[in-house]
Amino acid sequence: MPQKAFKYRFYPTPEQETLLRRTMGCTRLVYNRALALRTDAWYNDQKRVGYRETSASLTEWKKDESLSFLNEVSCVPLQQGLRHLQTAFSNFFAGRAQYPTFKKKRNGGSAEFTKSALKWRDGQLFLAKCLEPLHIRWSQTLPEGIEPSTVTVKLSPAGRWTVSLLTDVEIEPLPVSPNQIGVDLGITSLIALSTGEKVANPKGFAAKRAKLRKVQKVLSRKQKGSNNRYRASLKVAKVHAEISDARQDFLHKLTTRLVRENQTIAVEDLAVKNMVKNRKLSLAIRDASWGELVRQLEYKCDWYGRTLVKIDRWFPSSKRCGNCGHIVDRLPLNIREWDCPKCGTRHDRDVNAANNILAAGLAVKVCGANVRPDRHQSDGSCFEAERSKK
Repeated sequence: MPQKAFKYRFYPTPEQETLLRRTMGCTRLVYNRALALRTDAWYNDQKRVGYRETSASLTEWKKDESLSFLNEVSCVPLQQGLRHLQTAFSNFFAGRAQYPTFKKKRNGGSAEFTKSALKWRDGQLFLAKCLEPLHIRWSQTLPEGIEPSTVTVKLSPAGRWTVSLLTDVEIEPLPVSPNQIGVDLGITSLIALSTGEKVANPKGFAAKRAKLRKVQKVLSRKQKGSNNRYRASLKVAKVHAEISDARQDFLHKLTTRLVRENQTIAVEDLAVKNMVKNRKLSLAIRDASWGELVRQLEYKCDWYGRTLVKIDRWFPSSKRCGNCGHIVDRLPLNIREWDCPKCGTRHDRDVNAANNILAAGLAVKVCGANVRPDRHQSDGSCFEAERSKK
């Protein structure tokens, strides 16, 4: 049974806010101490420390008089923090992530509660050591008969409280659709579809860049450690939250539409981490959020019984003629339309790429074909022809 998280805003009482802030502070302290312990053990003694050793250290820390406040909060978020650290190290050793870093107070905080530290009663959520239920703004109702197995409380840098309820829920697949589509990711047009449709890039960061620059200049003038600087930092965080909210809202609507309308979706497996090393395009690539778009397509296709096919990142989708298969040698980004030197077909760069991605995706889906380009040499006549027209 798939797991689905429902995220809501909530507004804690002063007593709840004090307790939750204390819990997040203790969780952050335990996480940072355990990270320092594991790092020192490796660099000093070449010894690996795992979750079991850090859990035993947590027991000893609670006995220390200077850390007695750790006993005033629920032990479950503290243990969950150690488990998250173990996961971070596992991802690091597997090459999926960088080395874990220390958590900072200014980045907000989070605390995870499992079933032993929460109660779900009559549609209300009670957390450990809280006498009153959380005042949650129910923007959508939970399915009947569903109870959360894990609850994560988060405080954003902008001061926004949210709670995520992780549940095991049966998701009904969508009716089978005859449509198949290829998606080419871009910057000017966020996506180009094999149907010829292009979706403009909303450029959420660019829309708020002037406002962000203004509040950041105000922040830079404030004295470090002062209350004025803290209030100015909240304004900066709120602008960042506006950018993130607008981007997430747009991507969710777009990906939901693509999944509902199409049975098979083919996309490129782009190496975004390498692409952002280009200083001229890094800001635009990050603002486009290609990785988040593909991530949403992945789990939504899995939920609703759709098929998402990722083709090889080296497949020459833009340089291949969709009519005859000829591959040109060079196709700079400033050339948006080109004529095939072999068959003379006029191509829109993005739409042609989307059609090639769809064709390659169907080949991979049907027979697992290899869509890596062959190593033949091209005469580069397309680029020479376009340059001669200028």
